[in-house]
Amino acid sequence: MNYGVRVSHPHFTPGVPGPSDTAPIPAVPAQPGPPPGPPPGPSRNRALLLRGAGLVAIAVVAGLVWYLIRHDSTPEQPVAESPATTAKPAFDYKLAEGPVKATDCAANAYSGAKKFFQDNQCTSLARALYTVQSGDAKALVSVVLVTMPDAAKATELKQLTDQDGTGNVSDLVRDGTFHDTDAPKLSGDQAVYESKASGPEVTIVLTDFYYGHHDKPLLEQIAKNALKLSGKLR
Repeated sequence: MNYGVRVSHPHFTPGVPGPSDTAPIPAVPAQPGPPPGPPPGPSRNRALLLRGAGLVAIAVVAGLVWYLIRHDSTPEQPVAESPATTAKPAFDYKLAEGPVKATDCAANAYSGAKKFFQDNQCTSLARALYTVQSGDAKALVSVVLVTMPDAAKATELKQLTDQDGTGNVSDLVRDGTFHDTDAPKLSGDQAVYESKASGPEVTIVLTDFYYGHHDKPLLEQIAKNALKLSGKLR
């Protein structure tokens, strides 16, 4: 006698397949994607074109600027040189006497200029003589440099000596320092006078031709240019 659990078997029909662990799983249908957007309109195309054109223009300008920087053909401007302290005179002045230097201007002056220096002592005095040749004409030039305590006194001295008959500083011909029997009298009526005040300094020039030569315009040029010789007397 058999005791136990009775196991009932499912009904099996021959020729009909049953469920299996390896049976294929049916495919899940693909989900539809978002609908395609509308094609780009004319306004969008125009914006893209403008943006592209702007980038091209920037590139062209940048390239042009770089080219100009690298190929700048503008010539460099010459740097102006500072003028020399003592400008070169237009004539060839040759030193004939001096410089003779002193500190007592009153002892080396005459007439009203002597009185001026007695009341207003100068700081220094330098005197020299030069000769200059221009063609057949030869001139003797006296250059005097007076240094006063200040610019105001220098201006007073110049204003005094610029007037006729007020005296002057004695040139080296007048006081006998220069020995040349042919030398013209520089304090005479035919001599040409020039002066210049610069700060506390006064330059006084007297010049005349040798041998009675007459050419006042030339003599005036010689006198004016001789003012530049004061730098050699400092």
